[in-house]
Amino acid sequence: MRARSWIRPLCVVALVTALLLCIPLVAMHFTNEVRWTAGDFVVGAALLLSAGTAIVVGRRLTTSAWSRRLVVAGVLLVLLLVWAQLAVGLFS
Repeated sequence: MRARSWIRPLCVVALVTALLLCIPLVAMHFTNEVRWTAGDFVVGAALLLSAGTAIVVGRRLTTSAWSRRLVVAGVLLVLLLVWAQLAVGLFS
């Protein structure tokens, strides 16, 4: 595959990550219930970027529609489990 074909999907992942991280940033200005630090934004960006990149790469490396769905479902499941652990300590 050409390197150029990877640029657009990864830019979309970066844009969606930035837009999702704007939600708590805006919410912090309207309520005291959302208190994110710079570290929270860094961890959130790392989680979202890595999940998005894994989905893009996984979908590119698989050939059948069924395996692509499994890749997306697996990545989203891992993302949700890590997020739940970091948010509320689900497993501890």
